[in-house]
Amino acid sequence: FGHMWELYAFWAFLPVVWEAYLDDNDNNNNWDQDVATFVIIAVGGLGCIVGGYASDRFGSARVASNCLAISGLACLLSPLAYTWFPPSVLLVFYLVWGMAVVADSPQFSSLVASTSPPQLKGSALTIVNCIGFSLTIVSIQLLSNIPLHERYLFLLLAPGPMFGLWSMRILLL
Repeated sequence: FGHMWELYAFWAFLPVVWEAYLDDNDNNNNWDQDVATFVIIAVGGLGCIVGGYASDRFGSARVASNCLAISGLACLLSPLAYTWFPPSVLLVFYLVWGMAVVADSPQFSSLVASTSPPQLKGSALTIVNCIGFSLTIVSIQLLSNIPLHERYLFLLLAPGPMFGLWSMRILLL
């Protein structure tokens, strides 16, 4: 569920954070905010494809945990990246994050389906998705209503990947 805490809130607030970054750095004349944020979100599809191939070799649990680790680290580093990186480097940072933040999603569905009794797979997937989307509402509302400068918003998403990694530890043994 930690994955869902972060995923949609990252997507929802990426345009807000990117616009604030460009405004803070007077670079908004050279960058199309809409195109940049679209590409960052869309590159997640490539992350899912790469994650799928990697899961064939390394397993879904390993791929999902690596994606969570990358994503969690990005959450923690986001204020520093916002402060220190020029736009092109920050874009690459967000592109990597955009790939990792969603690439674990199909892996979690695969893990739920493969560990559920056959007669309960559909129900298990439904319940997991319902809980995950409910968490998404909470994280988006939190980011919407907390008075923080945009450079710090993504720090509030870090507990999601951290909790996810902690929860997955038994699958990695």
